[in-house]
Amino acid sequence: MNKQQGIEEAIAQIPHGAVIMVGGFGSPGTPFSLINELLRQGQKNLTLIKNDANEKSVGISKLIENGQVSKLITTHIGLNKGVIEMMNSGTLDVEFHPQGILAEKIRIAGSGCFGFLSDIGLDSEITNSSQLIEWQGKTLKVESALGAQYALIHAERADPYGNLVYSSSAMNFCPLMAMAADHVIAETPHVERIGDLMPESIHTPCVFVSAIVHLDTLTKEYDVMEARFGY
Repeated sequence: MNKQQGIEEAIAQIPHGAVIMVGGFGSPGTPFSLINELLRQGQKNLTLIKNDANEKSVGISKLIENGQVSKLITTHIGLNKGVIEMMNSGTLDVEFHPQGILAEKIRIAGSGCFGFLSDIGLDSEITNSSQLIEWQGKTLKVESALGAQYALIHAERADPYGNLVYSSSAMNFCPLMAMAADHVIAETPHVERIGDLMPESIHTPCVFVSAIVHLDTLTKEYDVMEARFGY
């Protein structure tokens, strides 16, 4: 089945109050065009799950600055002074998890499990006593699975069925999020013909993808890694 949609149609299905995973590891893999359309349409009271908050006025930071986000679940926000100020003032609820724990919480959700046990951060502020259990002579923390209603991700290539191929560090979170969300919207600059993607090259099979948005052009936001680091 051809899953290609226009960007306006794809994002319009997202309601106010939705829980949304957003792919990307810094800038690589961040679906800037989908985010910009969400900004334009104006859905509010969103909960975002992303490894980072991007930098000020970039990526999901635009949504946060525009007052569309009520909660951010993330690993760090150190590159975004504005988001730090909003957290400290109480205008944005921020929930932190160690990076590996966040990835595993998402992976577990995509695997259909409810949680896992960990010994990370037992004596830190990220853990409270209600999360602790005794298991085989050890004190461990119960980490619950983390799913979402929607995932917005960027793929380097796709086909009309929704098979996806990622590039570089986009591999870190995009495949996990594609499995852990009820509805997955993927943007890509390259839509290949059916059969042109070799099966062994596909990172996310089409069964996990709800919609493909073909990007005719890429904005300057996509050039940030090349401009700064020479990738």
